[in-house]
Amino acid sequence: MRVREMHPLCCITLESQGIGNGSPEPMLLRTGSAVAFSGGGSEVNAGGSEVSSSSTTTSVAGILYKWTNYGKGWRSRWFTLRSNGVLSYSKTRRPNIVPGDDVILIGHVKPPTSRKRSKAVGIVHLKISSFRESKSDDRRFYLFTATKTLHLRTNTNKERAAWIRALISTRSLFSLRRLNENIPILTRDLSVSTERLKERLLEEGIGEGLVKDCEQIMLSEFSEIQGQYKVLFEERSNLLDTLRQLEAANIEAEASGINDGEYQLMKQEFSNLSSGKNIEWSTTESSDDVEKQDLEEASDEEETHFFDTNEYFSEPTISCESLGIDHMDDGARLKNQTNDVNKAEAKKNVFAYRYPQVERRNRLPDPVEKEKRVSLWSMIKDNIGKDLTRVCLPVYFNEPLSSLQKCFEDFEYSYLLDQAYEHGKAGNSLQRILYVAAFAVSGYASSEGRHCKPFNPLLGETYEADYPEKGVRFFSEKVSHHPTLIACHCEGKGWKFWGDSNLRSKFWGRSIQLDPVGTLTLEFDDGEIFQWNKVTTSIYNLILGNIYCDHHGTMHMRGNRQYSCKLKFKEQSILERDPHQVHGFVEDVMGKKIATLFGKWDESMYFVNGDGNGKVKDKSDACLLWKKNEPPLNFTRYNLTSFAITLNELAPGLEEKLPPTDSRLRPDQRHLENGEYDKANAEKLRLEMRQRMSRKLQENGWKPRWFERESEEGSFRYVGGYWEARDQGKWDGCPNIFGEISEDLINSFE
Repeated sequence: MRVREMHPLCCITLESQGIGNGSPEPMLLRTGSAVAFSGGGSEVNAGGSEVSSSSTTTSVAGILYKWTNYGKGWRSRWFTLRSNGVLSYSKTRRPNIVPGDDVILIGHVKPPTSRKRSKAVGIVHLKISSFRESKSDDRRFYLFTATKTLHLRTNTNKERAAWIRALISTRSLFSLRRLNENIPILTRDLSVSTERLKERLLEEGIGEGLVKDCEQIMLSEFSEIQGQYKVLFEERSNLLDTLRQLEAANIEAEASGINDGEYQLMKQEFSNLSSGKNIEWSTTESSDDVEKQDLEEASDEEETHFFDTNEYFSEPTISCESLGIDHMDDGARLKNQTNDVNKAEAKKNVFAYRYPQVERRNRLPDPVEKEKRVSLWSMIKDNIGKDLTRVCLPVYFNEPLSSLQKCFEDFEYSYLLDQAYEHGKAGNSLQRILYVAAFAVSGYASSEGRHCKPFNPLLGETYEADYPEKGVRFFSEKVSHHPTLIACHCEGKGWKFWGDSNLRSKFWGRSIQLDPVGTLTLEFDDGEIFQWNKVTTSIYNLILGNIYCDHHGTMHMRGNRQYSCKLKFKEQSILERDPHQVHGFVEDVMGKKIATLFGKWDESMYFVNGDGNGKVKDKSDACLLWKKNEPPLNFTRYNLTSFAITLNELAPGLEEKLPPTDSRLRPDQRHLENGEYDKANAEKLRLEMRQRMSRKLQENGWKPRWFERESEEGSFRYVGGYWEARDQGKWDGCPNIFGEISEDLINSFE
């Protein structure tokens, strides 16, 4: 027979081999709980005062009622709690044990005669779970895992107490076992004696004062070493504990038949355990809140485990830091190393750490008024074929940003230019143009779901953006009213960007086509320059259906050195199942394709070396260049990104530093952001009257304040002086373009 001994701290017993014959002697559990017989046919008394049991047990079992769903309600399940911390349950209403098993039975149960075991339908590991009693029902308690909550109920409150004691005891047991395992001995505390050193120094005739100084120096150095040693000791202990638990989980997973997803979840939770995030049993005030949680748990027939797709099914990405420099060699291959998205994001944040952190708003103000909807068709049916920029629309069709601010929105991913600068500085010209190409595509990501029109700036209107957390300074100005031209200039670490743009728009009944005109220029400090033009944007389903936008056309990126790039934005068709595709390649001066780029303008961009063997869609062997940021938590009807929400923010103290021409001071735009729609419409009509005077002002010799044209047909370039004037607070030559219009001025233009 087996001779079993009870551990002095818990009700679960430890087994050892013994000699002799005899029947099990009843033993009262130290917990004083209601209980059970082991393996016999006697009825279990869950509530009696006289409790008999076999002298040792390895498991606790009994019937518990488990909440399934509102259709089936509470269903009885057979639960078995083993000393290794695994709690399993099955649908049988009879004990899942056979004669010879050592089990404490909780509740009134009649053991079966069959030796056939029923299949477990659920498993809970106490190592990564917690449990609580219900405060409103003395028969209910809850088991919490990372993927689900088990709502359990017993027949009596004493049975619940017995189960809670068993759960506590089981957890205590395997925690104690870990302490008793044989591991290499490592002393936590180190000590050092200086007596021998002092005696030796005194023998050499060194004075006591100098000896004491030497002793203090030595003890001080040792104290630092001791602190480092303690840290290493803690890390080693945590590592051993984690490895031990992962090994146990692996064995249990194989024995229990749990799925791979749950095993991966267990490994994550074990990592939390090793870092000190132990899960404890508690009966906090939040226990009652459990009953208010969702009880619509799937039935056992449909119980499956669901995991966050971002966490468990993330796309693999490639670390491309080890790319070779000589890419002209046919035998040269780009060295790729597989990694996850988190590492790619960490790589992006390396550049952010160089800059100071600035707190900016993460939501727009709550609207003051309820918005009044206006029919779009009623506004534009009489303007088919006309230039849409000259059509006056109510503010309902606007978003609280101006076209000047929209220009800066292209720099949301300015870190790509920082990376391009660093790669070029290291001599890797291919990586430089790849990141520049990714930057050019990333500017379109914010347009997805943006169906409102930005405000058309007044002549001479400006916008500044000083973002030290991104390491950039941006400035833009409307330099011409007819044709409408917006010039911008931006400076970052090791690069400058400038350009002017104009949109030629046409309305075709059900859609609007926007054709950009103008060249964008990027210059690095080492003299390398890239120039490109934007592609066509179309907005569809203006009258019927869901409005959506698409970007299509070919973007030619020309460099003044070794490489150039061509990107094709595929136009979306009616039957397109995979829209927003971008495909392109980098070629050298000889026309040889060096690298292939592919991705989506609203998601991410990748590249592979060579011509990519035609259409490349497999991302497993590709390098991630850019990935779109997550959408904001506070959604608005404008679908602004987190970055766009900050563009019109008027932080405390900023208004005094801005010129009177800045877009943040435009009243109709500010009223729209605040949800004051009637005021916004009134101001927009007033400013439209001033806007109509702009053409005559321009004909009478008006010149932009901060930009000038390089040549008669050239682009506008920033002449400098804005940031210096801002520091001095001198805005000479900057009129209050948003102010009231005098009657004399109106009469002079009539």
